Amino acid sequence: MVRTLLSKPAALLLILLMAVGSIAMWVAVPVAWLWLASRLSEGSQPSLGPYVMVIVGIPASMFVIGKLLAHLNRAYAAVTGRGSRVRVILPWQRSMRDTPGSGRETTVLDVVMVVSVGLAVVAFGIWFFLFAGSSLPSP
Repeated sequence: MVRTLLSKPAALLLILLMAVGSIAMWVAVPVAWLWLASRLSEGSQPSLGPYVMVIVGIPASMFVIGKLLAHLNRAYAAVTGRGSRVRVILPWQRSMRDTPGSGRETTVLDVVMVVSVGLAVVAFGIWFFLFAGSSLPSP
């Protein structure tokens, strides 16, 4: 018997957690490390410490969140009983000579991450062009 996504609220919850985790990886982690470094620096000329903390902290935190997202993806595969693979062929994984079904299988986490990166780029563009203002001195 094929299990549908709607019959499993746990599967929907896991997808939601993956979406929140991926947004946290792209937005919350850098903002949190930059905020922490700004609190630890004294004055407008900080020492090397806050810079090193940010350069090491952001990738390390992203690595940890990535591992947690992989665990959520495996939990999704266990809950649905059909694995974490979905039937989506991403354009960059397709060749003109490809046979159907060849190449790497796409997982739910792949789709969630691509969508979250796309949304992050769009949100950054909206902020940059509409809300950031100009840093140039006005005459």
